Amino acid sequence: MTPVVEVVDVTREYVLGGGRGVDAAVVRALRGVTFRVDPGEFVAIVGPSGSGKSTLLHLLGALDRPTSGQLRFSGRDVAELDDTDLAALRNREIGFVFQQFQLLARTSALANVGLPLVYRSSGRAERRERAAAALAAVGLSHRLGHRPSQLSGGEQQRVAIARALVTQPRLLLADEPTGNLDSQTGADIMRLLRGLNVDAGVALVVITHDPEVAALAPRQIRIRDGLLEPSTVGAERA
Repeated sequence: MTPVVEVVDVTREYVLGGGRGVDAAVVRALRGVTFRVDPGEFVAIVGPSGSGKSTLLHLLGALDRPTSGQLRFSGRDVAELDDTDLAALRNREIGFVFQQFQLLARTSALANVGLPLVYRSSGRAERRERAAAALAAVGLSHRLGHRPSQLSGGEQQRVAIARALVTQPRLLLADEPTGNLDSQTGADIMRLLRGLNVDAGVALVVITHDPEVAALAPRQIRIRDGLLEPSTVGAERA
């Protein structure tokens, strides 16, 4: 089985101070990370602030490239892809759900969800049809014309999930998806994500520092100081 995403001995370094001169400082955010996510899996990436979770999220979202090692999406190494190819990969294979929702304030739920399809040059009728279907999948058929200010926090996050799913991605990345929600609404959102993972077969990766959220995933990848914890490494498959 070809993994949806495969991370092989990946490092990511950032140079602070404007260059590699005497005054420059090198921050090693990731220091040789290896794991894979297979189709239909639900994985939680867990770690405290500063552990490397955000850096790993940017790599898994094809928003950044590793300093060394290999990062492969469906068998394709990002080193072989130019910026246009990466943009197409993000639009066609990866869905994003953010803690802050990231919805356009003056735009209806239907238009927010259909936005990713604009970049595919999909026609207006197709965008509306697919966006309406995605909103129906998250239980918001009755909120198509509502703007974010007219929706609760939980409803806004459902709109964000529908937007992530409208392109029918193979990989769904959820970054602290319950961070701005009360506990009951957060639990509802996690049940929704899990249901979509099972029913639609989309691989789900949740980035979190919340142990209760992480415990919902059948598999956890724990990261600290840019390294996977030994128990995680030992659990990885060949």
